Amino acid sequence: MELITFKIILVLALFLLALTIAAYSTWAERKVAAVMQDRIGPSKAGPFGLLQPLADGGKFFFKEDFTPANAEKFLFILGPSLVMFISLITGAVIPWGKSLNIGGTSFDLQVANIDVGVLYIIGMASIGVYGIMIGGWASNNKYSLLGAIRASSQMISYELAMGLALLSIIMMNGSLDLKVITESQATGKLWGLFSLDGMNWNIFYQPLAFLIFIIAALAETNRHPFDLPECESELVTGYSTEYSSMKLGLYMFGEYVNMFISNAFMVALFFGGYNYPGIEWVTQNWGENAAGILSIVAFLTKTIIGILIFMWIRWTLPRFRYDQLMHLGWKTLIPLALVNLMITGALILAFGN
Repeated sequence: MELITFKIILVLALFLLALTIAAYSTWAERKVAAVMQDRIGPSKAGPFGLLQPLADGGKFFFKEDFTPANAEKFLFILGPSLVMFISLITGAVIPWGKSLNIGGTSFDLQVANIDVGVLYIIGMASIGVYGIMIGGWASNNKYSLLGAIRASSQMISYELAMGLALLSIIMMNGSLDLKVITESQATGKLWGLFSLDGMNWNIFYQPLAFLIFIIAALAETNRHPFDLPECESELVTGYSTEYSSMKLGLYMFGEYVNMFISNAFMVALFFGGYNYPGIEWVTQNWGENAAGILSIVAFLTKTIIGILIFMWIRWTLPRFRYDQLMHLGWKTLIPLALVNLMITGALILAFGN
């Protein structure tokens, strides 16, 4: 199999995977909320309500597509399209598995292995806010505009803390390449004491960076308790107030795809990516393909656990006030990230990588 053919198949597989997980995240969100609130949740469309995402998708397609008379029509359409497009292409640099051997050739399960993968994802996340800003402004609605302004200021604030937290991981690994960062977590000695096979994860070395990252990721994806841009009790539904039909669906699906990619990024950085206990033993005894398939399962399992934690947080914590949101970002997370960065630098100088 030629490399280009494999890459095309991989792109299509990731596209379908992202859309499927985004669709069933809506089902899981309702089920998690139902369990926490002693309810049943979706139960009518198919067994256990498993066809509910298909019913919801059909509803988005067949609802009336309404455009406000005074809206900037081109930008009104561009906003949700940009959000969905950016959320889908962000996963191109994430290594989803170890490798597969097809016809005697090993293929990496990564669409684009670039040297600045971490920077690419941060950059794409920064561009994604333009879709929200454009949609909110083009709607010609004060609630939409306020939601868009909230989203832009929130993302700018928390991107700084996230970037500073990631610098400590970059310093430890000496690379912006996600493949290199993932491979460095395969084997090693935890704090120089215990030998680990597939479990030398960065979470053990950088717990503070992880805490800052997950808080910033919640804010970047507009998840509770940071959903101020679409705060229903204040702004109707914020930047998406004037949207209907599939354009509203693109905003919603874009949010869930972002949550999926954010958790996949977090797994690659802090939880060993596709590495799992005994990965080298499996490779030596069962072969490259068995290790590769198990690595995909391990990566997706960790990612889904992260998504469920995001949902648990949503139905547990109340929404912040906006001044509390800004205070946490500028006066708490950024100073903590800087302190963590200085401690990491001092430890690297003292003991090396």
